[in-house]
Amino acid sequence: MHTGLFHEIDFDADGKALSFLGTPYSVDRSPYYQIKTPICRIRNGSGPRVLLMAGNHGDEYEGEVALGRLIRRLDPARVRGEVTILPLANLPAVMAARRRSPLDHGNLNRAFPGVPGGTPTERLAHFLEHELFPRHDVVFDIHSGGTSMAHLPTALIERQDSPERMARALDLMRSLGMSHAFVAANGRDAPTSMAAAARAGAIGISGEFGGGGTLTPATLAATQRAIDNLLQKLGVTDAPVLGPHQPAAPGMQLLELDSHEQNIFATRRGWFEPAVDIGATVRQGDVAGYYHDLNQLHAEEEVLRFRVSGIVISRRLHTDCESGDSLIQVARPVGQADILTAAA
Repeated sequence: MHTGLFHEIDFDADGKALSFLGTPYSVDRSPYYQIKTPICRIRNGSGPRVLLMAGNHGDEYEGEVALGRLIRRLDPARVRGEVTILPLANLPAVMAARRRSPLDHGNLNRAFPGVPGGTPTERLAHFLEHELFPRHDVVFDIHSGGTSMAHLPTALIERQDSPERMARALDLMRSLGMSHAFVAANGRDAPTSMAAAARAGAIGISGEFGGGGTLTPATLAATQRAIDNLLQKLGVTDAPVLGPHQPAAPGMQLLELDSHEQNIFATRRGWFEPAVDIGATVRQGDVAGYYHDLNQLHAEEEVLRFRVSGIVISRRLHTDCESGDSLIQVARPVGQADILTAAA
């Protein structure tokens, strides 16, 4: 009764049910306290099985708001198959408006495969990877840049372990209707939700839909369109639930992250001045920004240059930086043939 994670979900029942995942965690205020993480389950016969998830990080709001709206709007009669919605996955982090949980400082997207008797974040990660993810064909985990980062809106998949799965993942990612997407190479053993989905036998899809610890009409609209597009692509629904939507931009530029050289990191305390913004196309040697030391006003600012060419996908929003902070990152444009060849 004092460890693990408990629920009353009937995965075989048709209809729509809103329930909770209960994680015991004794606190000063409440010795028998449980973290009550809301979860919605919608089933209408056999068919595709998809898990929609947001709030992996607590300060990323597009997915949280969009999935809350989907819970209210999605009628089981419109569904073919199964939809599970986890809009506030790391609930303590969401309620604290923080990236990590204030209870155990857990970053859910670095906690997989989890520990069944560990901290609350570890227990949730274990439940997701070993019990919830395996019940689904597709896991869509919605992210954004969070409080500290501006991020180019991009879809994301990890490299898959076969050309067939790679082609399927690319097809699903393209259906989201985003202008940019990147293929990550973190590996099957990574502590992320996408690696956990792969280990569970599901195809993982993710994306960065905004940033800055806020949402805008444009970022929320893109998120809602992506959700509807994916549900229709899978055949779960036959029409938009969160729409109508403006048409997506034609084409999707694929990007790849495969080297730490694509990221410029701070190596000391300083103040970052970016020279370019997200979406810019840059070449190796171009000025990325300037690093100031306001404790030594006589010292010239340091000129930071890109070590590789590509498209800027993220930059730090906070000017004040410490050693180890990611300042600006570029991704390398690639073609679909290159991705599929690498997966062969």
